[in-house]
Amino acid sequence: MMRMAATMRWRESGLIALAMALAGWISGCGVKSAPMAPELVRPEQIRDLRASADPAGIKLSWDRPTHYVGGHLMRDLGSFVILRGTAGKMDPLIELPVTDRERFSVEHEFSYVDGETAPNSRYRYQIVAKTVDGHVSQPSNEVEFTRVKPVPPPNPDNFHLPGSAPPPPDSP
Repeated sequence: MMRMAATMRWRESGLIALAMALAGWISGCGVKSAPMAPELVRPEQIRDLRASADPAGIKLSWDRPTHYVGGHLMRDLGSFVILRGTAGKMDPLIELPVTDRERFSVEHEFSYVDGETAPNSRYRYQIVAKTVDGHVSQPSNEVEFTRVKPVPPPNPDNFHLPGSAPPPPDSP
């Protein structure tokens, strides 16, 4: 009798394990989407990188890539890598995470101010988009910008309107 109960338990646990395996196989099986080659799931190249003057440095602006190279809509944009060069090669400056993936409305334009620039120096920039899985786009168009040294405002003590007489000199 004891042996028969042990055999029944063994069969029951075997059936339960078989049922669980079958349920896992059924729920995990199926076509989610057509498989894509890795080179087709890279983000599309950013083609509209722009540079402009900013009081804090050089401002870079660009639009969000919306599709993969293969043409499908992209939903897993993870970050942007900003590349900067002065003379020769481009080096990574900073990686900016994309923080709006879970929001209903996403950012369409991004910007970054490079505050680590010297006046009267020329800089070159490119941007690379990365997916959450690490697929990287081709580098963006290259922009070049020279940060000029700001001209100080005129001294108010020496200022006079054109056509008017200069202020009298200070008398002791």
